[in-house]
Amino acid sequence: MKSPIISQSIQMKNKNIHYLEAGQPDAPSVLLLHGASFRAKTWEEIGTIKQLTNQNYRVVAVDLPGYGTSATISDEPVQFLVKLTDNLQLHNTVIVSPSMSGRYSLPFLIQHHESVRGFVAVAPVGILKMAEKLEGIQIPTLAIWGSNDQIVPPSQADILIQTMPNCQKAILKNAGHACYLKAPNKFHENLIQFLKSLK
Repeated sequence: MKSPIISQSIQMKNKNIHYLEAGQPDAPSVLLLHGASFRAKTWEEIGTIKQLTNQNYRVVAVDLPGYGTSATISDEPVQFLVKLTDNLQLHNTVIVSPSMSGRYSLPFLIQHHESVRGFVAVAPVGILKMAEKLEGIQIPTLAIWGSNDQIVPPSQADILIQTMPNCQKAILKNAGHACYLKAPNKFHENLIQFLKSLK
């Protein structure tokens, strides 16, 4: 049975935050964030939501505040993620975080790692700034990069490997910063393999 992708929104500070959701509510959850040039819909367009629901995950792809059809709100990025995961009951979730969304995911990881089941770092910004605070965090992590990334160089994946003891790396050949656009099949293959490895 196909799982429909449903467009929904929740209120935060009387403002609309939009997200897409698919899969069974009681299935293991995956939260998809996005980069500055993208939105929740990107994950639908490249097939990520469908691929993950086919593997029996509950998937939530959010339009971060001020992007897509979500309003801008005054919360700090980490406060926003706390409220979002609480409201949508995304406990023990896997966070997939490309590019700009590192401003949300990395501080959340540092402060609330007990509520994260796994972390997929897709060349997120902020690694250099936060490397010291990430040191020793045990969350299973996949660092996935395009080999031609000119914005967040692949060498930053090695920083995650050095600081986070449970981190593995995947480099997608000939892909750039948004490696999931250039090599969606390889991206999905690595993502699903990582998710299946989680206990």
